[in-house]
Amino acid sequence: MRYWLMKSEPEDLSIDDLAAEPDRDFEWTGVRNYQARNFMRDGMREGDLVLFWHSSCATPGIAGIAVVSGAARADSSQFDPASPWHDPAADPASPRWVSVMVRFVSKSCLVPTATLRATPGLEDMQVLRKGNRLSVTPVSDEHWHLVQPLLTPR
Repeated sequence: MRYWLMKSEPEDLSIDDLAAEPDRDFEWTGVRNYQARNFMRDGMREGDLVLFWHSSCATPGIAGIAVVSGAARADSSQFDPASPWHDPAADPASPRWVSVMVRFVSKSCLVPTATLRATPGLEDMQVLRKGNRLSVTPVSDEHWHLVQPLLTPR
């Protein structure tokens, strides 16, 4: 099993959205960075666990856990002209962008960036590195296990 961190703006998709429909698979659309796309396409597998990160909000941080419930496939938003993630150059015969399906596992009290930075052993966690803006990043086994005690159920 692998571990990941995926960022979402809460007004687009939040841990509360997933919790409201715990049996639903949500398509993780809109990733438009090649490195993040490659993580989803080449690394993510069904059953992998995800730290669900709320970003671009008053207090960014980990809000819960999700599971990858469906492997990479063509991101439907790239072909939708009404989507903010539409890519007119995307070709249905050879899609440029991929998405995975995720499903709710648990919700926690928000673990803000400052708490993660203050936790010994997480100094080199990718999401905490200066300049990191990727919306999908791998999480090492060590970092995953160091984060777990911080995730107080809510």
